[in-house]
Amino acid sequence: MKRYLVGGAVRDALLGRPGSDRDWVVVGAHAQELLTAGYLPVGRDFPVFLHPQTREEHALARTERKTGPGYRGFEMHADPGVTLEDDLLRRDLTINAIAQDEAGMLIDPHGGQRDLDLKLLRHVSPAFAEDPVRILRLARFAARFAEFSVAPETLALMRAMVDAGEADALVAERVWQELARGLMEAHPSRMFEVMRSCGALARLLPEVDRLWGVPQPEVHHPEIDTGVHLMLVLDMAARLNAGLEVRFACLCHDLGKGTTPPDLLPRHLGHEGRSVRLLRDVCVRLRVPIDCRELAEIVAREHGNLHRSGELNAVAIVRLLERCDAWRRPDRFKEALLACECDARGRLGLSESAYPQRARLNEALRLAMAIDAAAVVADAQSRGASGPALADAVRAARVAAVAAGLADTTRG
Repeated sequence: MKRYLVGGAVRDALLGRPGSDRDWVVVGAHAQELLTAGYLPVGRDFPVFLHPQTREEHALARTERKTGPGYRGFEMHADPGVTLEDDLLRRDLTINAIAQDEAGMLIDPHGGQRDLDLKLLRHVSPAFAEDPVRILRLARFAARFAEFSVAPETLALMRAMVDAGEADALVAERVWQELARGLMEAHPSRMFEVMRSCGALARLLPEVDRLWGVPQPEVHHPEIDTGVHLMLVLDMAARLNAGLEVRFACLCHDLGKGTTPPDLLPRHLGHEGRSVRLLRDVCVRLRVPIDCRELAEIVAREHGNLHRSGELNAVAIVRLLERCDAWRRPDRFKEALLACECDARGRLGLSESAYPQRARLNEALRLAMAIDAAAVVADAQSRGASGPALADAVRAARVAAVAAGLADTTRG
């Protein structure tokens, strides 16, 4: 029995990047040998075990054979006769098909080190085409390694996979899993650019794909193209270390601009409402988690009003806070403001611009929540108020607090 370090840990060590999880492939062993040695079985679909001390994953060397469409249509074979070279051949990219033995020697039968030097994402073998998840994985790696390009032959293979309907066989959970991971990379725009270049974006997220080529008023959007703007927004979200919920909200905030009637262009009247409807379709189709969905809906519906909030008086600001459910979910409201800052700064030449709306609305929220609502209600009841009048009294107190506090800020 021999074991080899494989995959991301080897790749990232060669790149001088912080270490990935250490995964091992075991050659020349039966599953029972690992069990006898104290390894813990965890693999449901293929034999994977946890080392009894380090808890690092150890998988038996295996081969795969395509038996049906999609990423589940595989027959797996693992026994002591499967070689390390056999196992590496089934991997996706050459840079992920480098192994290292326990003495530190590299085994690189597919030129992974060369492609690291060339900064190329290249498939190992034609078997790449058998698993459509690899399209998304490659796009995600492009978002992580922004300086890497996709080998022309690999891009051609990905296009052929999409044309053959392989992307249509992907299940929602896997699409969302890879999409979420790609959104959290350092340059998420690259994921969508690669998906778009091979046609996968049009099949999996047509609501996003149709944004390219849609013009916006140059006075607000110097980049003009809505798709270009979206990529700038996503990369700004990464730059500002936004969480997944914010990044997904950024992805979906302008979906309605892709359905603006041509005779209205480059204006996009009512795109917020259309964005909400399209966003809901995306969330149902991909089974998007509820936290992502709820924040994205607020941002899609209200981002224009949040941008214009500097022009609003205290009454309008309190109404805006109410629509965003800011009293119950203040942290989510702050995430909405961060998404809007990404939107405002994700424009050509405006990446260093200030976004005072965020600080102003955060202050308005603080002022409004600082009032003693219970005391206001008690006072209103003592004067005979009841029912809706009590809510009106609390709202009036919040408006007064916001008006006074923002006036003081302006004078200061």
